[in-house]
Amino acid sequence: MVATLLGAPGCHLCHEMAEVIRPVLAASGIELVERDVHDDPEQLRLYRFSIPVLLLDGIEVARTRVTVAELRSRLASAQA
Repeated sequence: MVATLLGAPGCHLCHEMAEVIRPVLAASGIELVERDVHDDPEQLRLYRFSIPVLLLDGIEVARTRVTVAELRSRLASAQA
């Protein structure tokens, strides 16, 4: 599984989400890829006003904020 964090340079919420998700994903053996939403016109159209967005194998699992407990629950559901 690969997790993709869509964000933007200087985005405070993106930095906060990255800090929350990194240890959870690492403990789950899930690779994290961080991408600038501006690099893909379709992703920019979809998520411009709602970053950060966390995708797991291309499926949205979190938007703007997520807690450790919420992320663990969503990962468990995705892996089931």
